[in-house]
Amino acid sequence: MQSLIILVPLALALGLLGLWAFLWSLKSGQYEDLEGAGWRAILDDDSPTKKPGDPV
Repeated sequence: MQSLIILVPLALALGLLGLWAFLWSLKSGQYEDLEGAGWRAILDDDSPTKKPGDPV
């Protein structure tokens, strides 16, 4: 029962910290473009560089 004196405020503090982190991420624009990063990874057109003398 005495452990609740520590655990309840700790749980509330961690919950508020998580809420603050979520609200901060919303405010800083972390969720603006949800699909863009995925498409940029798929459509990455970096072709390997050819060295002089390599066959075509």
